[in-house]
Amino acid sequence: MARTPDTPAVAKRRAREQRTISQMVALYCADHHPDERTERAHCGEPVCPDCKAIDDYCVKRTERCRSMEHKTNCEECGNHCYAPAQRDRIRAIMRHAGPRMMLHHPVAALRHMLKR
Repeated sequence: MARTPDTPAVAKRRAREQRTISQMVALYCADHHPDERTERAHCGEPVCPDCKAIDDYCVKRTERCRSMEHKTNCEECGNHCYAPAQRDRIRAIMRHAGPRMMLHHPVAALRHMLKR
């Protein structure tokens, strides 16, 4: 089933969500795989091949999210976009990167906390 085209506001929100999760993956990778970062994440930051794969997965799942129009955050959403195995990995990444986002990407962190 084809998804209806996004309104400009939803498209902007979707792009911001993709950039935020990509920044979180990059922060996680920088702290856990500092010597292996040979790829580029969606946000443009260097990541290792494994983190590039999870970054690509997150970006793709966000692109296909059906709840973006009225979504607050993934944790509160009734429709889980990530497969169970990936969900555990994303939780670990968010748990690590979340507190560090205020230091490295304060605007993205504030928007995420305010659910905008």
